[in-house]
Amino acid sequence: MNFKQSSESSPSDSIAFGTSTQKQQDKGKELFPIVGIAASAGGLEAFTQLLSHLPIDTGMAFVLIQHLDPNQKSLLTEILAKTTQMPVREVQNGMFVEPNQVYVIPPNTKMTIAQGMLQLVPREKIEGKYMPADAFLTSLAVEIGSKAISVILSGSDGDGTQGSEAIKAAGGITFAECESSAQFSNMPHAAIATGDVDFILPPDKIAEELAHIARHPNVTSPIDSQRVPPFSESEDTLPIIFALLFSATGVDFIHYKQTTLKRRIARRMVLYKLQRLEDYVQYLQNNPDEVQALYYEILISVTSFFRDPEAYQALKERVFPAIAKGKSVNEPIRIWVAGCATGEEVYSIGICLLEFLENVLPKPALQIFATDVNETAIEKARLGIYKPSQIVDVSPERLRRFFNQVESGYQISKSIRELCVFAKHNLISDPPFSNLDLISCRNVLIYFESVLQKQVMPIFHYSLKPTGFLMLGIAESAGEFSNLFTLADRKNNIYTKKLIPTPLNFNFATSNYPIARVTPDRATMSNKTWDIVDLNKQADQIVLHRYAPVGVMINDNMDILQFRGETSPYLKPPPGDPSFNLFKMARKGLLEELRTAIYQVKRQDISVRKEGIQIEGSESSRKVNVEVIPFQADSLETRCFLVLFEDVPASIIQQVPVTDENVEQAVTEEILRLQEELTATKQELTATQEYLQLITQEHEATTQHLKVANEEILSSNEELQSTNEELQTAKEEVQATNEELHTTNQELYSRNLELHEVNNDLLNLLSSVNIPILILTNDLRIRRFTPTAQQLFNLIPTDVGRPLSNIRSTLNVPNLESLFTEVIDTLTIKELEAQDTCGHWYNLRIRPYRTTENQIDGVVMVLMDIDALKRSTQQLQEALDYAEAVVETVPEPLTISP
Repeated sequence: MNFKQSSESSPSDSIAFGTSTQKQQDKGKELFPIVGIAASAGGLEAFTQLLSHLPIDTGMAFVLIQHLDPNQKSLLTEILAKTTQMPVREVQNGMFVEPNQVYVIPPNTKMTIAQGMLQLVPREKIEGKYMPADAFLTSLAVEIGSKAISVILSGSDGDGTQGSEAIKAAGGITFAECESSAQFSNMPHAAIATGDVDFILPPDKIAEELAHIARHPNVTSPIDSQRVPPFSESEDTLPIIFALLFSATGVDFIHYKQTTLKRRIARRMVLYKLQRLEDYVQYLQNNPDEVQALYYEILISVTSFFRDPEAYQALKERVFPAIAKGKSVNEPIRIWVAGCATGEEVYSIGICLLEFLENVLPKPALQIFATDVNETAIEKARLGIYKPSQIVDVSPERLRRFFNQVESGYQISKSIRELCVFAKHNLISDPPFSNLDLISCRNVLIYFESVLQKQVMPIFHYSLKPTGFLMLGIAESAGEFSNLFTLADRKNNIYTKKLIPTPLNFNFATSNYPIARVTPDRATMSNKTWDIVDLNKQADQIVLHRYAPVGVMINDNMDILQFRGETSPYLKPPPGDPSFNLFKMARKGLLEELRTAIYQVKRQDISVRKEGIQIEGSESSRKVNVEVIPFQADSLETRCFLVLFEDVPASIIQQVPVTDENVEQAVTEEILRLQEELTATKQELTATQEYLQLITQEHEATTQHLKVANEEILSSNEELQSTNEELQTAKEEVQATNEELHTTNQELYSRNLELHEVNNDLLNLLSSVNIPILILTNDLRIRRFTPTAQQLFNLIPTDVGRPLSNIRSTLNVPNLESLFTEVIDTLTIKELEAQDTCGHWYNLRIRPYRTTENQIDGVVMVLMDIDALKRSTQQLQEALDYAEAVVETVPEPLTISP
């Protein structure tokens, strides 16, 4: 059983939030869920929808990570504070995280979390991109493990994908916004493509699901992080889950670390809102797909290229020189990577080995066997394609030399992939490889209980050469097996094999589980049924070995599906790459008859028997009868064949007196036998001729198909060349358009600066002019006013845009609005004198407001203070009137000269 994943028993699950005060230390003992929410383009709307639908008492903390302009002050905190009643705070370095609060990343920073505090450092580029979401979510997975939650919302890059994978591996829960609601779907799509997203929903539905999760007992219970969530009757129900997993996958988890398994089960229960383990068992029995989902979740893998670089350097400096010493071209270096996951470690070892052998002559052949129990991971490893975020630890030189860029990322070069053989393999139940120079089994044994470790370590000892090496993970040790291995490098956990006999206690038999049933009261398992099934199997094996012929079961492609009995006298492994093809494994002399018999069976759909076949390369007197029987199971669409082998017993020669009658009878019998053999030979020759004719026809048809395919490829190549030229032209056009847009943008930026300066000049001018000026729009709404007009018209700054009729002015002009309307309609300037409520005199001038395009867009009213002039004029007039009155009262003629 192979497992390759991040350790769930690491400090990531057990660190309590430490603070400088006893109060914070007490809070840290009760871990609460922290939700990391990531977005970039279009994220504001998604944030708003999510927070507006969240309850304020979930007991969770929400940390928002958005790609912000590094040179501008962020208004995200102020905007989001209006959408939720929870406190919204912009993060400061060293800020402690508390439940029921929202934290927003500040601009131009990378944020992580450690011991309950948010840490800020200047942001940095990873492969030319800023990945703040990956940085925070990865640290969150390390910090609180299964209580971490990730939410990937709208965005235009792949940030957050790696962080979501880390949270899923740590036992947390992952969300992504569905493409139908996301303004930019690149970010959620990249996360969904990994297969590690639990929920794909719009933001409002994500909020509802978070609220449900917050109420689940496995989330709300204030348990110590080092304890496993208790299951009420796990003693009876867990074996049922083991049986269901074994029945569906063939993998026995009974001696797997129970803490890890229970955390994974608890996570699945949270997803399906189940509170009792018995209910989850019932769900597993009713939903076979959930059994597979639980299986792959237990095996979830987290690995990377050149993980722990010091270990790979130790391989190049200490291990590779030792195993390459004295190797010839015909003696390969054999390496086994057990628990290879998705292949990063395998390819890392292959790259280091090729780098080491650059200056080694002669160069030995290389064989790297990579195995894992997870078939999905094996398929990904065999393909060897990785996203850019997965190769961040690969140097540019290695990237150029050992990787090829493809559409979805980077693929390991063919020269490396051809060295590696990937296969599904169970460490516990499958036979091991042998004669190995190096075994790398890192971060696998930490998931095995002691009983499995005691079974695996002798297997490794047996598989290694006397000079072989064993490399374990940093958290693993061979200390308990010091009688088998000697520590060669303490820092990197590298061991050498001790030259002692291997304890041969291997047991590769699979486990036997009884049929498990769940009753309303409790789950029961019948030991009596267990024993009977075991005895029946043993009895069947005895009968088959004694009376049934040996043979193999093959499919329509001649691949061996099952060996039945001891077939080594008839079949042998072919040299080169491992193969289970029947024609490649057949011993010399058997191949031709087998090929003919199987052809006849395929053509006539009847059983065919061949007798007296002499097998070359085996015992000299061995002859065998072969029978090929076709059959087809109801669940299969293709036919299968059972090929049975039966030894021909040696002829028993009887000593009888020689007489003429006996001689004549013997001659007659010999003639009849020869005639029968001749007839059989003719039939076989006819069948062989038909078979050769069919092969010839198939060859001609294949040749014709290849010609047609070649023509199609040539045609497709021409179309691709044409498309490439069109794309090149389109690229040039886009580039030219981009340059034009850039130029236009620069012009607009320059215009904006000019407008900004003009606006500043206008504001300063209006503020400096000590004259009441009021500017109105066409519909008589206030556009601008000077400070001196503010008191006269009872205005405040927020009155801009309000109708003038709503303002109570201190100016006594009854028909003021009609004057404004008349000026707009007639384009004439109006001028009059007016008083305010205090009797102060003003000269009122109204003129049209003209734009630069000579369009009328309102009126401008200017008030000149003429109170002193008006009062002086009045006084002068009164003096003149008084003088006239005096003159008129004089009775005598009066003359006044200058």
